[in-house]
Amino acid sequence: MKDTLRDRLESLVARHTQLQRELSHPDAAADRERYRESMSELARLAPIAECYEKHCHCEQELEALGDMRPEETPDAEWRTLVGEEREQLTQRIQALETELKGLLMVPDPYDSRNVFLEIRAGTGGEEAALFAADLYRMYARYAERQNWSLELLSAHESEQGGFREVVTRIQGKDAYAHLKFESGTHRVQRIPKTESQGRIHTSAATVAVLPEAQAAVELEIPAEDLRIDRFRASGAGGQHLNKTDSAVRITHLPTGLSIECQNERSQHRNKEQALSLLRALLLDQERQRRTEEESSRRRALVGSGDRSERIRTYNFPQSRLTDHRIGLTVYSLQEVLEGELEEIIEPLRHEFRSESLQETSEDLA
Repeated sequence: MKDTLRDRLESLVARHTQLQRELSHPDAAADRERYRESMSELARLAPIAECYEKHCHCEQELEALGDMRPEETPDAEWRTLVGEEREQLTQRIQALETELKGLLMVPDPYDSRNVFLEIRAGTGGEEAALFAADLYRMYARYAERQNWSLELLSAHESEQGGFREVVTRIQGKDAYAHLKFESGTHRVQRIPKTESQGRIHTSAATVAVLPEAQAAVELEIPAEDLRIDRFRASGAGGQHLNKTDSAVRITHLPTGLSIECQNERSQHRNKEQALSLLRALLLDQERQRRTEEESSRRRALVGSGDRSERIRTYNFPQSRLTDHRIGLTVYSLQEVLEGELEEIIEPLRHEFRSESLQETSEDLA
């Protein structure tokens, strides 16, 4: 194990031990918010500490075997047994190290969220709309298999019962983690019902999987980002407003937003209202920025619907499905369309995890 990895693990195990000690104190639950955060951190660190303990134990056993020096004994059977145990321990240590790297990977913060699933017919006219409807039913059945709930938000049907566009909201455990790799262009090859000469047509539909946004939390503004001016109120409001410096103007220096408040007689109250309004404006700006980013992300996921931009091909004549990103091909198309997506989704998740694990290994090198 590399020193950088061992140092990081030692630090996390020390933190795990510290949390255990703190949480065992009789007054640990007095601060409920801190107690909840500490319990959450402890739960996250527990599998790392447990796995590292197993790794260290195996290293100690391997070291003990080395001290036996079996090569110096004339007993051939003993040498074989020790050699086999050494090989097993070496493999176990390697497996535990891989597991530890996996536990150290930073999880996608969106993985646990519900999703919005959008399907749109692309190239191919009515046949593309029918294929979009097939995809909708496929995901609906997959959601049912996962014990998720699916809510149809909007649908624009075609003349023959397909979907020009359909938008759903899927609620369930780790919905985004399972569905996020479905985003992209899906291509279908089959003979349309309206095709009299039996020719295979190619059409496309696009899928976008978007994590559901969480409710905004109160925005904390650093004091150094604010300039607060106090001045005498003016305008209607009676003699009191004209005699005291109760009005407040707050300027948010990073954005230049300026808020004035002079409605209250109390300067403190005017300051509170001005800050409240400033927070609302800044949160609104952040919401709009995220909306624009999400729109850009959505456009990137959806693509143009052209046949050449494909992540997956559904070939009906051969009952074949191919995911072009990982070179996966299965010959169980009908089962997949019935919602049995596990044999497609799990290899994608495994590939993503392998790539992330490689990046983690490079970071710790």
